[in-house]
Amino acid sequence: MSVCGEAVGAGSLPSELVVHIFSFLAAPDRLRASAACSHWRECLFYPALWPRLRLSLRVSPAERPRLEFLMRKCGWFVRELRVQFAADNYPTGGGAAAGEGAAMAGDGEAPPPLSPRWLDLLRTYLELVLCVLSSVRNNRNLQKLSLFGDISILQQHGTISNTYLGKVDPDGKKIKQIQQLFEEILGNSRQLKWLSCGLMLQIVTPTSLSSLSNPIANTMEHLSLLDNHILGNTTLITAVELERFVNLRSLALDFCDFTAEMARVLADSNHVPLHRLSLLVHSVSIMHKSLDNMPKDENWQALTRNSTNLRVYIMAFDVKSDDMLRILKPSIPLERIHFDSYVTYVSGAVVDLISRQYDKFLTHFILMNDVIDMSAFPDLSDNRNEDPLVLLAWRCTRLSLLAIHGYTVWAHNLIAIARLRGSDLKVLEVTEESIEFDQGELADQDVDPVHNFIEQVSLGLGRPWHAVMDIELLSVFTEPTRHFYREMQSFSEGI
Repeated sequence: MSVCGEAVGAGSLPSELVVHIFSFLAAPDRLRASAACSHWRECLFYPALWPRLRLSLRVSPAERPRLEFLMRKCGWFVRELRVQFAADNYPTGGGAAAGEGAAMAGDGEAPPPLSPRWLDLLRTYLELVLCVLSSVRNNRNLQKLSLFGDISILQQHGTISNTYLGKVDPDGKKIKQIQQLFEEILGNSRQLKWLSCGLMLQIVTPTSLSSLSNPIANTMEHLSLLDNHILGNTTLITAVELERFVNLRSLALDFCDFTAEMARVLADSNHVPLHRLSLLVHSVSIMHKSLDNMPKDENWQALTRNSTNLRVYIMAFDVKSDDMLRILKPSIPLERIHFDSYVTYVSGAVVDLISRQYDKFLTHFILMNDVIDMSAFPDLSDNRNEDPLVLLAWRCTRLSLLAIHGYTVWAHNLIAIARLRGSDLKVLEVTEESIEFDQGELADQDVDPVHNFIEQVSLGLGRPWHAVMDIELLSVFTEPTRHFYREMQSFSEGI
């Protein structure tokens, strides 16, 4: 094609047409296409091409220049921003994984020293958070803001104390700046419908939500505030503050912050029906806060009367079985539950209670135990006529996901589970080291017990099945908080 004898190439296409072409390409393809010429490069960051920005950031200095460039281009207009902060490999040594050390730090004793690399991670983390927040501070188009940073729980059983932060931010200026930027973003928002902040170190404070105007709070549809660094009786949101969020359809909180008074607020007829409720039960929170204010069964009954489609997702970190028996009220419409333990473990009585009370709702059951001694997994079926996991599969007819590691699962019981649930059990993940065989099965020389076991489970499920051979490939085990946060997001969006 030519006009007045001059050749017309791709670089001469109008900007509007280039942007329209780019809109059909995935983000990586757009970036590659933009390298064709300077004109195309100028078209790459048109607001229409980047309504959503989802970033997974390594806490590394190498990320900063790329992050600054991207946020400078997109931060002022993006409508949905999701950012995950995480270290690739958490540094060990110097108290980096000491649950007892974290607990001592919370009790006022001197925390264990941190390695230099650990402190570098904290320093870099603060810089990256500042970069993200400062770039969206004046964005009035923002509709969804989601921030997740599992760096705040590098210590498996505790939190990072102010002593640690004092080493990387001696005068507290960066922390104050981060908190002010977050409040500024909330105060400037005009279209915010979704606010999610999970395990982000020192970003949300008990006064942060007061920055939201009443019109924005009244129209907010999702609120997620998961953070266990707030100790004592202080909470990130109170029942009085929750009264402003009359249009809330999904909510995620620390369980100790979800009180009976909050349940009454959500059960009020002035509030739209709540569809999704995610609760994080952490041993550290229970240690510093009381369970006395948690909703009673009558509170759950009132809530489900107003919210007939309500479904609940609970994740329990190292929670004692006695505490779980107190928490699990009969009227909770529990759809998903995830246990993750390092010191304690779930008892058969808890599993049995779950199968009895939530047989009409339960779809996901995850049981993880990160034990060091692989030869001494707890056996839920000890001193019982029936295995609690088999009863769970029998009673919970909607069960579609079952994942187990660190608990003894007998081969014949796993076969029974596969037969009971069949193809309706979409996901069955059990680690190889968790599976045990009866001596009678091993004594049969005519049949390979392992091959026969795999064959029987596969027949029961109606598809090929194998045990999980490498636990490091199981994200629910290696990254439990990230798994929970990701699942909570999809759980809340699936209304």
